[in-house]
Amino acid sequence: MIVLASTSTTRQSMLTNAGVKFTAVRPNVDEAQLLAENPAWTPADASLCLARAKAMEVSLRNTDGLVIGADQALSFAQRIHSKPLDIEAARNQLRDLRGTTHELISSAVCTRNGSELWKITCHAQMTMRDFSDGFLDAYLSRNGARSTASVGAYQLEGLGSQLFERIDGDYFTILGLPLLPLMKFLRTEGELET
Repeated sequence: MIVLASTSTTRQSMLTNAGVKFTAVRPNVDEAQLLAENPAWTPADASLCLARAKAMEVSLRNTDGLVIGADQALSFAQRIHSKPLDIEAARNQLRDLRGTTHELISSAVCTRNGSELWKITCHAQMTMRDFSDGFLDAYLSRNGARSTASVGAYQLEGLGSQLFERIDGDYFTILGLPLLPLMKFLRTEGELET
């Protein structure tokens, strides 16, 4: 049995579309508190440690399943950027990111019975075009609350694709789950057909 320690609709869709059967469970992890308690974490540390915390917490409650924890961090100007709290925060974040390159870092950790079995961290470089304030206003108006649902204030699979001029990295990593290496691991564990 596979358990996804996440209620992210994007991560669930990726697994479902790939034919992976799983149960989604919300992890009881306070991400903001863990970040506040660990100010020395790099963005890669944050991504991996939060994925691990989610997988471990759910693993201890679901002892029969192989648990997948995942997390994503946005790194820009040597800082971790979180999901914007509101539309104005999204506007400010996108103004900072436009015309520059930032990094999305996605991690996955698999556990069983409270023991870590596997982990991975993958990186993607995202170069935003230098869009106008008028375009930004129109984007936020059309995108609405979705602008606060992800670390970059965008979803590449939707309207957010219009923000970019170049991307270097794996599509699934950008969406928040290193899917191909994860499925390879699940096959080695006998959770998927070889």
